[in-house]
Amino acid sequence: MNSIRLKVTGMSCGGCVRHVTAALQALEGVERVEVDLVGGLVLIDGSADDANLIAALAEAGYPAETLDRRSASAARTGGCSGGCCCS
Repeated sequence: MNSIRLKVTGMSCGGCVRHVTAALQALEGVERVEVDLVGGLVLIDGSADDANLIAALAEAGYPAETLDRRSASAARTGGCSGGCCCS
């Protein structure tokens, strides 16, 4: 399983987090979605294509860009700087 980290703009509240999560979870190949509202970051585990993820977010009204792609275990060991998903 791979992990993709996206920088997402336009998120400002819990409703945005739910909307972004739902838009991504509807895609084939998405296994898990973690949203860091404060940092504007989204971590997606699975086999989904970066372009499909970014297109789904754009359609939902949240422009995004890929920061990196790596193994899911490596993405998690880097730690998180805070935000709603870290408690």
